[in-house]
Amino acid sequence: MSYILLIISAIFVNNIVLAQFLGICPFLGVSKRVSTSLGMAGAVTFVMVIATIVTWMVQTYILVPFNITFLQTISFILIIAALVQMVEIVLKKVSPPLYQALGVFLPLITTNCTILGIAVMTISNGYNIVEGVVFSFATALGYGLAIVTFAGIREQMDLMNTPKGLKGAPISLITAGIMAMAFMGFAGMV
Repeated sequence: MSYILLIISAIFVNNIVLAQFLGICPFLGVSKRVSTSLGMAGAVTFVMVIATIVTWMVQTYILVPFNITFLQTISFILIIAALVQMVEIVLKKVSPPLYQALGVFLPLITTNCTILGIAVMTISNGYNIVEGVVFSFATALGYGLAIVTFAGIREQMDLMNTPKGLKGAPISLITAGIMAMAFMGFAGMV
């Protein structure tokens, strides 16, 4: 039952983008098309889960035993950067159109504070490896839900007659704010 609560909480109640405001740059930048946002959500999910596993192991088996936990942030950033390079190489070979569609935002996963935030939250919340993987996967699903929903709304807004002063970033930020308020409705669930 605790895993179900962890999943619901990570996806809806404490959505990483809409409740904790981590990962806003890719959320706004990659969400112009649903197809691109799906690719970004997939890449973030893969990197987030693998990064959580690797960073948890590094924290548990290297940083804590050698009493060098002060290196947590820098070691986590290096691990995430290496994982993103792997994803970039794989995407370039497996799916060139997706690689082209993600463009500059794929390297931004390296500095996406969502991934680093989840790695740090996993450690600070005291999750074991299984709880950490469930938490990171559910958080990635929540990120994917938010970015794909936002992309769908933005695609529909492109078809509408938006006032000239609100076109582009202003209406996108207003929409993201409304989505954040809508997700606040889940707050009483967990």
